[in-house]
Amino acid sequence: MAIGRRSARRQAVFVLYQRDLLNLTAEGAFVRAADAGGLAPYAESLVRGVDTHAGDIDAILSTNLSGWTLDRLGILERSILRLAVYEMLWESEVPRAVAIDEAVELAKRFCSDEAGALVNGVLGSVCDIPEEG
Repeated sequence: MAIGRRSARRQAVFVLYQRDLLNLTAEGAFVRAADAGGLAPYAESLVRGVDTHAGDIDAILSTNLSGWTLDRLGILERSILRLAVYEMLWESEVPRAVAIDEAVELAKRFCSDEAGALVNGVLGSVCDIPEEG
């Protein structure tokens, strides 16, 4: 059964979270996800995209984190931000406003309202970066 992009984003965030928390490779994370019932194709595509552009994404985030470092962020917040930056800059069919809104909602739902504000602020500053396509 196909799932929507919102659910696929949630799946991708949790795979990215597990990768970071458990220091897994992308393939190791996919094996864990398969054991838990599998991933939607869009979720897998997102995780692979974040993995492909990880260095660029982390550099962008580090530049746009005012008063914070990437390592100081919670793992879940970092995963949400990585996913959103990937969608904003490399998924041309996803409007930036949608990527930001989805990331803020994920942060509010799974982290805190304060995390939602942080995510919104960071991603708002990323908006000035040209899309990679």
